[in-house]
Amino acid sequence: MISFRDRSIVSIRDMSHDDLIKIVETTELVKNGEISGFLEGKTVATLFFEPSTRTRLSFESAVFKSGGSVFGIANPKASSQSKGESFADSIKTVAGYCDVIVIRHPVEGAARMASELSSTPVINAGDGSNQHPTQTFLDLFTINEQFGRLDNLKIGMMGDLKYGRTVHSLAHALALFGNELTFISPSSLKMPGHILKELDHRNITYRSISNLEEAGDHDLDILYATRIQKERFGDPQEYEKVAGIYRITPETIQLLGKNIRVMHPLPRVDEIAEEVDSMPNAIYFTQAHNGIPTRQALLGLVTGGLD
Repeated sequence: MISFRDRSIVSIRDMSHDDLIKIVETTELVKNGEISGFLEGKTVATLFFEPSTRTRLSFESAVFKSGGSVFGIANPKASSQSKGESFADSIKTVAGYCDVIVIRHPVEGAARMASELSSTPVINAGDGSNQHPTQTFLDLFTINEQFGRLDNLKIGMMGDLKYGRTVHSLAHALALFGNELTFISPSSLKMPGHILKELDHRNITYRSISNLEEAGDHDLDILYATRIQKERFGDPQEYEKVAGIYRITPETIQLLGKNIRVMHPLPRVDEIAEEVDSMPNAIYFTQAHNGIPTRQALLGLVTGGLD
């Protein structure tokens, strides 16, 4: 029997096929209202050293909806690190105040370090351009909800594939289910080589293209769009070269196929026209809302409130 109790959730690479199925199935039970109140008496600390809206608020909503309590920081300037306290001391101290720590940090590997320092489980809510496992959990749940399966799908990922931690985590997870992947990006923002090596190791079929229109030849089930992340560029001129390079419009949907689903981890900038929002193909707000039951399920599993 799979147990997540007292287990830190740092990277999709730590997860098995069966682990992911367990999270998706538990999320379904939570969303359907079949289980509730499983965080009563539990306290969650949310430590966000990098700006966030959806992730932080959905975690906090998940705690409240499941009967728990939550505290934390949403601005690193409000923490004792602004006074010179080390990251290690902050984690060791907060671990004594709660049952689980949810952390977002701009430095890759910060969540892993926190999990090694903390006496309570740590959930990675995004570390630099590395991993964002809970986004992947809600993405998988949304895909399963839409298609009734997680395997044998054709999925395109578009935009910033170099720095986009959401697509890094998702590509690894989808590889566990034998899907076919199409990567759409400018040459400067291609999927990192270590991700491609993982896909090769698992014999996953994938292709890399730079022209969004070419994706229409691949009969995609899903187009997973991401924004070009200005904050990840050290050189503003390099950002300007690729800003606004892709834009999904109603005409794009017609080109890619009327049954395609469009996903996006949000926030968006200008890569999806607002006219697409009202189309049945647009499921990115449903995707965002699924963050609450997904994070409810995960918190319940990690704290032992759910089996």
